[in-house]
Amino acid sequence: MNWNEKIEQYKEEMKQDLAKLVSYNSVFEPSKEFPFGKANAQCLEAALAIAEKCGMRAVNLDHYCGYGEIGEGTEVIGVLGHLDIVPAGEGWNSDPFVLTEKEGHVYGRGVSDDKGAVVAAAYAIRLLKESGLDFKKRVRLIMGCNEESGSRCLAHYVEKEGSLTYGFTPDATFPGVFGEKGMISAVFSGKPSRLISVTGGSVSNVVCAHCVTRMPAGCCDSKKLIESLTMAGLQATLQQEKEEWVLDVRGTAAHASTPELGVNAISHTMKALQEAGLEDDFVEFYNEKIGLGVHGEHCGIDVQDDYGSLTFNNGVIETKQGTISGTIDIRFPVTMKSSQIVPVMEKNFQSTKGQLMILKTVEPLFFPRESKLVQSLLKAYQTVTKDLVSEPMTMGGGTYAKGIDHCIAFGCEFAGEDNHIHDANERLALKQFWLQTAIYAEAILNLLNLD
Repeated sequence: MNWNEKIEQYKEEMKQDLAKLVSYNSVFEPSKEFPFGKANAQCLEAALAIAEKCGMRAVNLDHYCGYGEIGEGTEVIGVLGHLDIVPAGEGWNSDPFVLTEKEGHVYGRGVSDDKGAVVAAAYAIRLLKESGLDFKKRVRLIMGCNEESGSRCLAHYVEKEGSLTYGFTPDATFPGVFGEKGMISAVFSGKPSRLISVTGGSVSNVVCAHCVTRMPAGCCDSKKLIESLTMAGLQATLQQEKEEWVLDVRGTAAHASTPELGVNAISHTMKALQEAGLEDDFVEFYNEKIGLGVHGEHCGIDVQDDYGSLTFNNGVIETKQGTISGTIDIRFPVTMKSSQIVPVMEKNFQSTKGQLMILKTVEPLFFPRESKLVQSLLKAYQTVTKDLVSEPMTMGGGTYAKGIDHCIAFGCEFAGEDNHIHDANERLALKQFWLQTAIYAEAILNLLNLD
């Protein structure tokens, strides 16, 4: 079927719908009335209205999530997107909550992660309906509001509605992800002996791009401190406020699953302080157990398998009541178990100058590449794009696929593209917007035809 001709008539309407969803600053801000925040709830209502317009029945599950549904029967084909976003952060060239079109791209927080995919999937279902397809299975566009902060939305959906016959989440890359690394969330803490405070980052699953440190004036070599940071490619300023120095350091954000693509402002700050001669218990603890490594080298967990290496990220750091604490986000190889990682990490983190606490572990997701699900989605991608070279992959990022049966990540990014997800100036190429819509339509059709 020629999906491109059918998409042509809806391009402007799709952009308008995406602009509506982008206008909501749907970060995690829970309240008594709304589990994940008012903006999240409003964004969900707007998305459900889009689903209704595209021919689906709309259901709101207690503002945790919602879905648009079409078709009949006991079997359910699911497309799982999310409407929540990470904080916009700094460095944007346009308003992150106003969809801005420039040179074939649209910009705004969530256009690629994951509001654009939600709109594309809604219109894919609309195209199938208008083609006269007899939906002998139910198709659901499931839209969550808490993917970035724990996926309690999906857990609520599974509790209320059960699982899927087959499904995909358009929250990764094409032509599909048949394995997702396991995850370990932890916090570390220690008491500084000279530092006054350290503050940086906003979420654990993003490389910290901005760190501010307060310390007694004259506590180290200021020239070496700034030189160490600038030579490493960071922006750094040192100002004096009364009897304190304030060090402001700016690095580069990246997703925690690919920390090597970022420049961690916290880690470089700690290294520079030590090189500048600051003698501080917390600085020593940090550099010994974390340092600049992005694979857990300093705590003995730099392991790998045939599909990739463990990654390690400190995303947030803060100071409360004289104690500095930070977050750790680990993604470990798809063929391993958390029980192989956690004991080693706990042993190697032992110190009189700091401590570690494991908060949560999530085991990997792994599907055989030859499975019906993986092959059906791959075929959809190949049919639409004519790309017979690109292969399904494994990745470090975690998606909804881990929280529900018979589901893998499929789209929405294309290999070789950088849409600045979780960074300033997040973008989506319009040609990719239209292309993913066609791929989703073909994919849903393939899944409907599976036995």
